[in-house]
Amino acid sequence: MAFALAALSWPLALLLDAGLVSDAQAQSLSPYQPSLTDPRYLPRFGLAKPTASSSQQGPATISSGAGSIGYDATGAIAKENKKKKNKPKPGEPKPVPPPPPKTRGAPQAAEGHTLAPQIGARDQYRAPDTPPRRVALPPQDAFEPLGIRAGTFLLRPAIDITRGYDTNPSHFPGGKPTGYTTVEPSLNVRSNWSAHEFGFDGRANYSQFDSVSSLDRPMAEAKTYLRLDASRDTSVNIEGRYLLSTDYPGSPNVPVDVAKLPTFQTWGTSLGLTQRFNHFELLAKANYDRTMFNDSELIDGTTSSNHDRDLDQFGGQLRGSYELWPGVKPFVEIGGDTRKHDLQFDRNGFQRDSVGLTPKVGSTFDIGGKFTGEVSVGYTERRLEDPTLLPVRGVVYDALLKWQATGLTTVTLNANSRADESVVAGWSGALRRDVGIQVDHALRRWLIWTVKAGYGLDDYISNTCCGNGDPRVDKRVSLGSAITYKLSRELWLKGEYRYDTLWSNATNVDYHSHAFLVGLKLQR
Repeated sequence: MAFALAALSWPLALLLDAGLVSDAQAQSLSPYQPSLTDPRYLPRFGLAKPTASSSQQGPATISSGAGSIGYDATGAIAKENKKKKNKPKPGEPKPVPPPPPKTRGAPQAAEGHTLAPQIGARDQYRAPDTPPRRVALPPQDAFEPLGIRAGTFLLRPAIDITRGYDTNPSHFPGGKPTGYTTVEPSLNVRSNWSAHEFGFDGRANYSQFDSVSSLDRPMAEAKTYLRLDASRDTSVNIEGRYLLSTDYPGSPNVPVDVAKLPTFQTWGTSLGLTQRFNHFELLAKANYDRTMFNDSELIDGTTSSNHDRDLDQFGGQLRGSYELWPGVKPFVEIGGDTRKHDLQFDRNGFQRDSVGLTPKVGSTFDIGGKFTGEVSVGYTERRLEDPTLLPVRGVVYDALLKWQATGLTTVTLNANSRADESVVAGWSGALRRDVGIQVDHALRRWLIWTVKAGYGLDDYISNTCCGNGDPRVDKRVSLGSAITYKLSRELWLKGEYRYDTLWSNATNVDYHSHAFLVGLKLQR
């Protein structure tokens, strides 16, 4: 320790002898205090210039504001140098400062604008040498049809050709098996407008049976709609519909001696107004439908008139919904209609005009595209003008829900209820309710396996039935499985098996049916 102190003290003694540091500075150079000055290498910057009598006044001193190693703590030296540097010479123009750089900020999109103009607005803030940024498209099925572009419309045409074999296509006890062929063309049209929307869905088919020609029947269905956006919160909805079909095989309304199933046509229109008040939405709609039946052809070559089944239906609907959570909109709905037949009395002397009222509660869903659709439950009551006929009333439910369980599996729930007309003596009508579930699973992207099951309940409202005083009740069950092989976007192969059965408290009505089908679908 003593040696270290001696080693640090001898340079200090030399400096004192040379007169380069004062006594106060010598105290600051104590070996026990840190210092930025090494006594062996004295600083040569920032020292005051010696005066004429500096040799008599003592050692040189450090200028004010400068550190011992030349650091200007106050900035006085830098300011003085800057003034000298920026001072223009006589006759020279003053320098002009450069303009400040432009700030870059994200553009603010106006409320209600679509994504396309926002992307275009962002491009003007991009550097000139930067390529445009593309919007990522959602993943698409490599085997789904692309459709045909026609101006601002997208058309998706298709045709299904199916060959099948049914063990009981007539749906009667002990029905005769036969093969059949079905051809079904279809067309879907959608608009691609920035505002408003137009859509069309149409399909038709004809089924021809090999050995039971009385079951040959056509079917055609078309629906078109137009939405006009009057403002951001107001829209007008116009809808048109058409249906050509026949009574279903085994219907009580079909006489046993008919040569062919009677056909009927229904066409109608709807006009609605939708008004949104922030999260609350109000829908009002008026409906009109016209139904006409063709005469029935009997086995003996004569015809039977169905003119007493022709009717006009006028109705309305009012719905109020509230967006409780994003994508979840519960609603309350009430609908009513009036049915007026062309003839006051039917073939059995009953008055079939009626008035119906159906309140409902339900909700619509659109949760991230994983769970979409609508479900509702309510109660319907239809009162007929004839005092001897009982009202048709009961619980009704409707649903169309789609759940994307996984990337490969989709579950669809479908349910509907309706009150059908009847011409059977003493029967007011039938309350038909159906519910079905379908599961589609992709074994491969091009191989889809489908499993479906359905249950139906037909409640025929009448004073008496079946000889025991109870009304007729039919229970229907349907099971099926199908496989779809997608060869390309335009060509699919399909195979399906279906099992249908019915139990009833009426006699000679129960049946069982097995159907095997193979088909080809061409689409674009």
